[in-house]
Amino acid sequence: MKYIFLTFCAILFAGFPAYTQDNSISGTVVDTYSSEPISEAVINIQNSDFRTVTNSDGEFYFLQKDLPIGEQVIKISKPGYKSIQIPIIIQIDRPIHLKSILLEVDLDALESEIGVISLSDDQLDEDEGTSDNISGLLQASKDVFLNAASYDFSTTFFRPRGYSSEHGKLLINGLEMNKIYNGRPQWSNWGGLNDVQRNQMFSMGISANEYTFGHLAGTTNIIMRASQYSKGGRISYASSNRSYRGRIIASYNSGLLKNSWAYSVLIARRYGDEGYINGTLYDANSFFASVERKLSKHHSLNLTAFYTPNRRGKSSPNTQEVYDLKGTQYNSYWGKQDGEIRNSRIREVEEPIIMLNHFWNISPKTELNTNIGYQFGKTGNSRLGYDNVPNPDPSYYKNLPSYFLSDPNYPDYEGAYRAYSSFVNNGQVNWLNMYETNILYGGTSRYYLYEDRNDDKQLSANTILNSRLSDYIELNASFNYRNLKSSNFASMIDLLGGNEYLDVDTFNSGDAAQNDLNNPNRLIGVGDKFKYNYEIDATDYSGFVQAQFSYSSVNFYLAAKAGKTNYQRNGLYRNGSYPDTNESFGKSKKLNFTTFGAKAGITYKITARHALELNTAYFTSAPTIRNSFSNSRQNNSTVIGLTEEKNINVDGNYILRFPFIKARLSGYYTLMQDGSEISFYYADGISVPGRSATTAFVQEVLTGVDKKNIGAELGIETQVTPTIKLKAAAAYGENIYNSNPDLYITSDDLDEPRFFGKSFLKNYKVAGGPQQAYQIGFEYRDPRFWWFGATANYFNQAYINISPLTRTENFYLDNDGMPFNDYDPEKARQLLKQEKFDPYMLVNIVGGKSWRVKGKYIGFFAVVSNILNKQYKTGGFEQGRNSNFRTLSEDTANDTPVFGSKYWHGYGTTYYINAYIRF
Repeated sequence: MKYIFLTFCAILFAGFPAYTQDNSISGTVVDTYSSEPISEAVINIQNSDFRTVTNSDGEFYFLQKDLPIGEQVIKISKPGYKSIQIPIIIQIDRPIHLKSILLEVDLDALESEIGVISLSDDQLDEDEGTSDNISGLLQASKDVFLNAASYDFSTTFFRPRGYSSEHGKLLINGLEMNKIYNGRPQWSNWGGLNDVQRNQMFSMGISANEYTFGHLAGTTNIIMRASQYSKGGRISYASSNRSYRGRIIASYNSGLLKNSWAYSVLIARRYGDEGYINGTLYDANSFFASVERKLSKHHSLNLTAFYTPNRRGKSSPNTQEVYDLKGTQYNSYWGKQDGEIRNSRIREVEEPIIMLNHFWNISPKTELNTNIGYQFGKTGNSRLGYDNVPNPDPSYYKNLPSYFLSDPNYPDYEGAYRAYSSFVNNGQVNWLNMYETNILYGGTSRYYLYEDRNDDKQLSANTILNSRLSDYIELNASFNYRNLKSSNFASMIDLLGGNEYLDVDTFNSGDAAQNDLNNPNRLIGVGDKFKYNYEIDATDYSGFVQAQFSYSSVNFYLAAKAGKTNYQRNGLYRNGSYPDTNESFGKSKKLNFTTFGAKAGITYKITARHALELNTAYFTSAPTIRNSFSNSRQNNSTVIGLTEEKNINVDGNYILRFPFIKARLSGYYTLMQDGSEISFYYADGISVPGRSATTAFVQEVLTGVDKKNIGAELGIETQVTPTIKLKAAAAYGENIYNSNPDLYITSDDLDEPRFFGKSFLKNYKVAGGPQQAYQIGFEYRDPRFWWFGATANYFNQAYINISPLTRTENFYLDNDGMPFNDYDPEKARQLLKQEKFDPYMLVNIVGGKSWRVKGKYIGFFAVVSNILNKQYKTGGFEQGRNSNFRTLSEDTANDTPVFGSKYWHGYGTTYYINAYIRF
């Protein structure tokens, strides 16, 4: 492998000029107040293409043979510091060494940085697909448009270019943090660590990245290395009415000490009995420590560990009927017990992460970074279970007025009124009733509280090489390995007054009712595993190599990747509905995927102020574990027709940079092909020849899913005066299904999978926030360190998530396989038309003040979002209960459908206030 790699590099770089040294410029950059070296500061020779960055000792070097001769200006800059310019005279064979260059902390930039990162706290902590967004990936960018997308647009769950968080890569100290299970970063694993997340490197889209091949939505590497933090401490307190009510963070960084050690520590807490949505508790603690030892001039070793245990109460999606009766802050998941709010849906995450990083400066031009990380712990999602008793969900369709009025010939007005009165006056989980019911049944729990658990152990390792082969060529390469052992099971939390629970499926009978035929009729207590129990083993290998070429007017890069991924399920229960050998118990067949890809990009600098960029890529990705097993909780079945997913991307940018104006105009085209998707729900109206029942809990499997994203972005800001900045951003996109995927369903009510052929999704919109977003805003920064800003943000073209099953032949076929005798094609088109949400505008304001007192920085800022208290929908989905023409027609004939779509609403007016001291 070594000789193949060296041969590839020799061929790739043949013909380029070799390195010779005629001139040199070197220097050291340090903090004005602490005299500590500043790493990652950018050094530019103005009006040229020569650029470098300082190393961990604050040192930089220009060793090129063709540095511009004569009077030049060097610019030194780093986020959080004031940029400076130094005039120099470059002469042949006369090296220049600039002794300690002092950079002063920029209080304005510091204030802004603290504010915007804190604003996205609640987005960073969301893991549910309903609020999936990529704002966390965009924080490191100073791009005008991406700043708007990350902080103002993200509150509506806008997705730049229609990408989800699984389409971006998030690294910490070079190690990938995206979950193998679903491909997404689990933000809550590092929630609350704001003060130690500020050193970030972001590459937009599929552009060149020094650490990894990347993905469509870009790559962010958060550098949590002790020696890279500026010396000093920070204490801050925040109050909000969004996800949490209070947050306190305390952190301290030693900087690099004289004995070559450095350390950084942080402790934080976020809390709240209730957020903006009723009944959503927040209880989170965060602990971080990093210690680094500089072993020699060439070697450094860093150990980082963080642990962020957190518990959050979830909120329910609701039908329009429920919102009309209870308002947009209603949440059906909670009720009061002994006068205290108790939420039945709690997400709890406890997954410590430990990583060891070795940094080897092989030469001034070559670095090797080797990392190993271990993540372990649990993720739990609680819910209420019930057997042969009424559904405890207060918003269950049989508890609402629409249910009693659903028969137009025999409406039950009395029942509807009783349901209306009960729901409006209470409408929350009745904990007392469940306790009383369990006692009535002799202590065998019919109601119970349990959690779906994932206990993961993951080992990650990689090595990353960066080498400047010549004045013009830089080589990047990495090899990555990840191994996951995931235990998945249901765990009993509370028997709700009962003494035990019988572990059987009451919807089945005989052997089919047994969740584990190897241990039938088990009696379960608190803390016991039940219902399902299985393991997933996953291994992922990948490598990439990249060459970057830099010339006076043209830069370009070439990159390639290859990888291997495999998954296997090991069932620990023999499910009664799947009793045959290896059908549910024991190991499944091993799934193997081979991935590869290539990308290239070019930047043409028309002048020092104008540039054109073009990037293109083709690469494959392994499907996630979630979309590989059709019903992993019950059996070993894998998705039929599963294959690697293909991605094709082309994007172009025009970039304008003047001292008083910055702008970027972009266009993009993306094809995502051969995807797979799995959904779980109850369906009514399933036509299965030879089967009279039409209702079942199903697993809906889509394969061959293609999506096309096409659009444009614009970001522009202008410094109209030294204190006033104007900015604008716009996104115009069209994200659609580009194929008619194959659809089949599985269920323990069916003897075998039921194939429905094509689901006619082509040209339907892909749900996931608004596809158009526009912003105008301004910012005023007074020389006396107070500032104020406001933005107006307009959103349009947001759509509901459609039900694929209703777009198959099942929609118009009766149980006999013939079309319904009352089928009306025109009415069908109306029933299947995708719902588009109303456009809306949100106005946000932000402002603050900071002081420097005896070497310490004190400040505060406040944010008010949606000051006009606009009510709007952020997303939703069609219920799958009405899966054919007849059932859907009957339901929608009513003024209020029983199984109408469910929605999520955005926050009304919210605030965020933060005060801090930095020392």
